[in-house]
Order: sequence, then C-alpha cells, then structure tokens
Amino acid sequence: MTNEDPNAPVTREPSRRSPRQGVGGSPMGSTISIVLAVVAVIVGFLILNNLTDDGPSAGDSGSIPVDSAPVDTTGSSVIENTTTTTTEPALVTTGATVVVANASGVGGSAGRMSTELATVGFTMVEPAINSTQSGLTASIVQYDPSQAAAQAVAESVARSMGGLTVETVATPPPVEGGSLNGAGVLVLLGSDQADKTVAQMTAPVAAVTPAPGVSGETTTDTTGDTTGDTTG
Repeated sequence: MTNEDPNAPVTREPSRRSPRQGVGGSPMGSTISIVLAVVAVIVGFLILNNLTDDGPSAGDSGSIPVDSAPVDTTGSSVIENTTTTTTEPALVTTGATVVVANASGVGGSAGRMSTELATVGFTMVEPAINSTQSGLTASIVQYDPSQAAAQAVAESVARSMGGLTVETVATPPPVEGGSLNGAGVLVLLGSDQADKTVAQMTAPVAAVTPAPGVSGETTTDTTGDTTGDTTG
C-alpha cells in the first residue's frame, strides 16, 4: 500500500521531440550545410574565373598582332603611300662677286653673260675679261676657297646656268693678267652657253623624236638581208 494521494494532480514528464529529418531519414541541418558548401564553392569559382579574365595576361604588352593590320577587299595588306617633295635651296647671290671670262671665242659673249647673271641678282665684276683658254666647249664655274661665301655663290651660278661643273680656281687664275679683280667666283664661258639667256640655259631639254623612215630607202633587217621599200 502506497502513501500517494489519489486526489493529487497527475504530473507528466515532457516528451522529447525527435530532430526533424529530411528525405531518406537524414537530418535537415546536414542537408542545409551541404547546400551552403556547394553554393560557396560555386561562388568562389565564379569570382576566381572573373579575376582571371580581367586585364591582359602576364607578358601581354597590349600590342596589336601583325595579322590584325587593316586589309583591303582583295585581302592584301593596306600600305599608305606617301609622297616626298624635294625643293631646291634658294640661290645664294651675295657674299662674293662674280666675273665672266670669255673662253668661247664668241666676241662680246662674256659681257652679255654678265648682264644675264646680274638680272638674277649676282654682283658682277665689270668689265668682263678674257680667258687664257680658247675654244672651251663646256662652261665651268670656279671659286676662290679663301672667300667664305664663294663656294655657295659659285654653286648658285652653276645652277642658274643649267647645272655646270663647280671646282676651285687654279693659281694663278686662267685669265688675262692672272687676276680676278677681287672676284670670288670665275665663270669660264664656253661655246655651249655663249650668248644664251638664263631662261634658255635652265629650260628642260626636249626629247628628240626620230624622224620617220623615208619612203623608198633601203633598210637592213636583223638577219643582215637588205630589203627595199615596196612603195617605191
């Protein structure tokens, strides 16, 4: 026989709640942990991949490959054509005086050439003199190297006369009396430029067109046979 009071309220012990289980009997917390781990791995991979793709890789200088040069419709590389314009330097007409010596044999041609060169702007020594050379075919321009500007003036005179040869003057100069009268440039005027104007001396040389064959003339072919014109 017990001493328990039959009228006392009955006290029940709280029941233990079993943890929630997921599909297949596994705890739900484990499933969530696995999902979060997978998501973290995926996010980390995407971030790493994005960092790798940004910017040029090591060693990339950013230069454009040769094959990426612009091409035309035919597929060949486009090459830019540039035109270079060459201009002659200005004539040097001051710094040395010029004297013309007649070596052409044409009387008075040295004085007339002096007048022509004066129109260009050269300072001429008057009167013109005669050269100790005679029958000179090609005109020559000579200069005194002891005068600083003489060579530049001599080269300008040579250009004005159609492009003559320029050289240093001999000692003594090849003129009557052996003196240039203080001039730094000597023009030995030959028969090629005697009595020509500056315009004539600097004019371009026209191409010579061979005259057509005369009817009735006899020609020789490449085999050496002589043939006649059938037109008579």
